[in-house]
Amino acid sequence: MNKKQKKTLQRIIIAAILTVALALLFHFVALPWFVQLILWLVPYLVIGHDVLRKAFMGIKNGEVFDENFLMAIATIGAVACGEYSEGVAVMLFYQIGELFQSYAVGKSRSSITALMDIRPESANLEDAEGNVSVVDPDDVEIGSIIVVKPGEKIPLDGKVVSGESTLNTAALTGESRPRTVRPGDDVISGCVNEEGILRIETTTLYDDSTVAKILDLAENSSLKKSPIENFITKFARYYTPAVCIGALVLAFVPPLFLGNWLDWIMRALTFLVISCPCALVISIPLTFFGGIGGASKCGILVKGGNYLEALSKTSIAVFDKTGTLTKGVFKVTQVIPINGKAYDLQMMEYAALAESVSNHPIAKSIQRACPDLDPRRVTEAKEIAGQGVKAKVDGHWVLAGNKKLMDAENVNMYQNGEGDGKFGTVVYIAVDGKFRGLLVISDEVKPTSKQAIIHLIVQGVHTVMLTGDSPRVGEYVAKELGVQEVHGGLLPADKVEWVEKLLAAKRPRTELAFVGDGINDAPVLMRADIGIAMGALGSDAAIEAADIVLMDDDPAKISLAMRISRKCMRIAYENIVFALAVKAVCLVLTALGITNMWWGVFADVGVMVLAVLNATRMLNTRTYQVDSSEK
Repeated sequence: MNKKQKKTLQRIIIAAILTVALALLFHFVALPWFVQLILWLVPYLVIGHDVLRKAFMGIKNGEVFDENFLMAIATIGAVACGEYSEGVAVMLFYQIGELFQSYAVGKSRSSITALMDIRPESANLEDAEGNVSVVDPDDVEIGSIIVVKPGEKIPLDGKVVSGESTLNTAALTGESRPRTVRPGDDVISGCVNEEGILRIETTTLYDDSTVAKILDLAENSSLKKSPIENFITKFARYYTPAVCIGALVLAFVPPLFLGNWLDWIMRALTFLVISCPCALVISIPLTFFGGIGGASKCGILVKGGNYLEALSKTSIAVFDKTGTLTKGVFKVTQVIPINGKAYDLQMMEYAALAESVSNHPIAKSIQRACPDLDPRRVTEAKEIAGQGVKAKVDGHWVLAGNKKLMDAENVNMYQNGEGDGKFGTVVYIAVDGKFRGLLVISDEVKPTSKQAIIHLIVQGVHTVMLTGDSPRVGEYVAKELGVQEVHGGLLPADKVEWVEKLLAAKRPRTELAFVGDGINDAPVLMRADIGIAMGALGSDAAIEAADIVLMDDDPAKISLAMRISRKCMRIAYENIVFALAVKAVCLVLTALGITNMWWGVFADVGVMVLAVLNATRMLNTRTYQVDSSEK
C-alpha cells in the first residue's frame, strides 16, 4: 500500500472501533438524542470528511452529480432522520470499498509502470581518446560510442562494435531467455547487459530509441478509451441525475397521498445509496487497464483500450510475409547462369554491385553473397519500387529484379529456372539488355508461425497473406504454414487495395487486423481496423503506424493478444450485467419498502467489491503465457 492508502486504512480501523463501541454503549445505556448525535458524528467525520469535502467542491464547481454527492446526501439524510448508525455504516463501508478498488488499480497500474524501470538513467560515453564519461542519454549523438558494463541497461539503440555478452530482454519482450550478441549485432535500448563489457555505436537519438517509444506508448495508452469505457462515462453522466430526480420523487410524491413522510424519505435515501454507479465507473476501466498491463508483461504493447476491444472482434488477420511470418534473413541458395556454368562470378559481382543501392532484405542477401566489392564501380543506379534495381556497373547496364522489371525493360528470358525457384524468391539478372541468369533467395519461416496460424483459425479468424514476393513463393509458404488465402506479387499500393476488398467483404461488426514489419507496410497498417507491427526489427514507420506492437516479433503473440482482449471484454460485460441487474432489483425493492439501508450498502459497496474482484482476474499472470503448443 502507498502512504495515502495506509492513511485511509487507519481511518477505517479507527472509525470501525468507534462504531462498534458506540453501538455497544447505546445498546446498554439510554442517552438523549443530541448526545447520541454528537457521539455518532465523531466516527462519521473521521471516516467521511473527505467525501463531504469532495461533494462540497463538486457543488461549488458545478459538477454536482457524482458518487461523493450521492454518499453525502444519503448519509446526511440518514443522520437527519435519526438513523445515526446506518449513516455511519454506509460511509464506513463505502470507504472500505474505495480502499479496495484503489489497491486493485494500483496493482494493475504496476504492470505498466514497471516498464519505467527500463528507462536508462545515464550513458557511458567514450570520446576519441578512449576516455569514458557519464552523461545523460539525451546528450548522446548518433554515431557515438557508448560503453555498457555488466548489469547496466543499454541506454540507446545501436550496433555492437566490440565485446560479447548475453542480454536480458524480459522487460521488453516478456521472455526470460537471454540473447547472445557479438560485434556487428544490432541491440535495442532497455535490455540489460548480463556478462561482458560492450562497446556500442549508437544509431538513434534517445527520443527515437526503442525504450523511449515504449514508454511513450505505455504512458499514453490510457488516453484512448474503448467504446465500452466511453459508454460507461456517458451513462454515468445521465444516470446519476436521473436517479437523484427519482429519489426526490420517491421522497415527496407518495407521502402526499399515503403519508408516513419519514419512511418514504428513508426509502429515497436508500435509493440513492443503491444507485451509486461506482461498480461500473471503477471496474470497467480497471478491467481494460489490467488487460493492457497484462499484455505488456509479455511484450505486447497495446496503444489504448479501444484497440484492445477491437482486437476481440477480429474476424480476418492479414499478414505480410517477409519479416512477419518469416525471419526476413535471406541468403542466396542457388545461382543459375544461362551459360551452363556451375557459377558465374561476374554475374554475381554485377548483381551485388547493382543491389548495393537498396536496403531491401533480398538486396542485402545478394550483397552478403559477394562482399568486399568496390562501390565506385557503380556510376548510376535507380531503385524501382516493386520491381528491382537498374544500375550502371563497369560501364554496363545491369538489371536485377523480378519478371515485371524484365518485361518493362524488354528483356527476353529464354531460361527462367522457376522450377527450383518455388522454394525462394527469384531475382533475374540482365546485362546490357541480355538475360544473364537468375539467383534464388530463400527465407526461413519463423518457428512459431505455423502454430500462430493454427491458433488463429481455431479462434475463428480467417487468415490471409499479402506479399510482394512472387505468387509461387507466396503460395508455397502459405501452404507450409496453413494460411487460408494468399496473394503474391503485390506492390504496397496493391496491398492497400486488397485490404480494402477484405474490409468490404468482412462480416458486420467485426474487425480486420493487418500484421507487418516493413516501412512499405505503414500504409496498410494505418488502413486496417487494427495494425499490428513487429517491434524488434520492424521499421520505425511501421511501429508508429501500428495500434499494437509485438516487441519480440513472435507471431504466436497475436493469438495470445486476442485471448487477452476477449477475456477483457467478457469480464467487462459480466460486470455491466451483474451491477445493473443487482441495482435494478434492489431499486425496485427499495421503492416497494422491502429493503433497508443495509441492502443499500450491499447494492453499492458489495457490488463494487465483487465487480472489482472480477476485474482483477485480468491480473492473473497465468493468462498471459503462450501455450507450449505455440512455441
